[in-house]
Amino acid sequence: MKYMYTYDVMEATRNTNEWLGATARAFASSPVWGLAPSPMFKMMSAWGRVTERSFARMVIKPDWGIRSIVGDDGRDHLVEVETAVARPFGDLVHFKVLGQEPRTRKVMIVAPMSGHYATLVRSTVISLLPDCDVYVTDWHNARDIPVSAGKFDIEDYTLYLVDFMRHLGPDTHVVAICQPAPLTLAATAYLAAEDPEAQPRSLILIGGPIDPDAADTEVTDFGRRVTMGQLEHLAIQRVGFKYAGAGRLVYPGLLQLAGFISMNLETHSKAFQDKILAASKGEDSEHDRHNVFYDEYLAVMDMTAEFYLSTVERIFKNLEIARNAFVVDGKKVDIGAITSVAVMTVEGANDDISAPGQCVAALDLCTGLPASKKAQHLEPGAGHYGIFAGKSWRNNIRPLVLNFIDSNSAAPKAAVKLQAV
Repeated sequence: MKYMYTYDVMEATRNTNEWLGATARAFASSPVWGLAPSPMFKMMSAWGRVTERSFARMVIKPDWGIRSIVGDDGRDHLVEVETAVARPFGDLVHFKVLGQEPRTRKVMIVAPMSGHYATLVRSTVISLLPDCDVYVTDWHNARDIPVSAGKFDIEDYTLYLVDFMRHLGPDTHVVAICQPAPLTLAATAYLAAEDPEAQPRSLILIGGPIDPDAADTEVTDFGRRVTMGQLEHLAIQRVGFKYAGAGRLVYPGLLQLAGFISMNLETHSKAFQDKILAASKGEDSEHDRHNVFYDEYLAVMDMTAEFYLSTVERIFKNLEIARNAFVVDGKKVDIGAITSVAVMTVEGANDDISAPGQCVAALDLCTGLPASKKAQHLEPGAGHYGIFAGKSWRNNIRPLVLNFIDSNSAAPKAAVKLQAV
């Protein structure tokens, strides 16, 4: 299915549904129907508004929407999002808080590149800004990157993280959320061997598939069932003529979204039914819980084909990170080379995407790290999203992460060389 035709058909289908929603909304909202009041028109208008908004969101990159935070002085401080490092496939962005005293905790959040934009971790950023100097990896939509920019696979991704860590310096604390956890661990090990002075102070891995075989989920089952040939044939398409990346092989975000929704179809169906009913009664609002969630959830991005396929093959099928057999740019990455970076893992007891056991496996791989530099936390009752953005994160996990950062902020002591007399 590596054709522009299939990609354009999918985009045309999305565009048609957006148009149908807009048409139904406009038709049913006409003042003329006030002469013949009927709940049918209110229901049609509500369906149109919800449908138009939902399908329009799928091709719009969400804004960070972080305008200000309250400082220690009780005043609102404006927040500027600036680019610290610019790269073709992703930038390192900095959340600069104007007028606030510099924070000693420098945190780099490695956002997932698994179909959604980095804004998925917006609430995580908001929760850390009062106490930390925050940087985030902002990955670009592959459909907007010209073919001339070249390839981008998991080795390139890992080297991007290496460059970002080098830029920020050794007084950095890295927080990797979900998908990037194994590659962030590899990037840290790469630095430990190639440039020890650039290693971060600590590494917090949240709900990531370090060892996918440690616990079964629908994601791991899918990875075992499908061959790479089947996956490439069924999932990979070429970007259509509408976008700057025309001709680039990608795993389309719309296809990924269809997979996400199918996993919890009943839940999503009920959410939209309830929203349409509330809208028909005039009981909804622009920024209600449904819109806030789905404006982010439905906004999807394409991944390069080589990144998606190499992730499935090397991380999930071949278990290269779990077996400590990962290679980057021709160099074997030994996770045991990490000897001074404190490592903490966080898992949710009810996580159905990266189940308990998958992330904590990182600690066993860090054979060169003393027990005093390792920590783990299993959050009871928390699902995948809750361990980095929900109530469990705010009330329980965030304080633990900040304490771990503070406990490991001092520079490691230099080794003392004994000289012969």
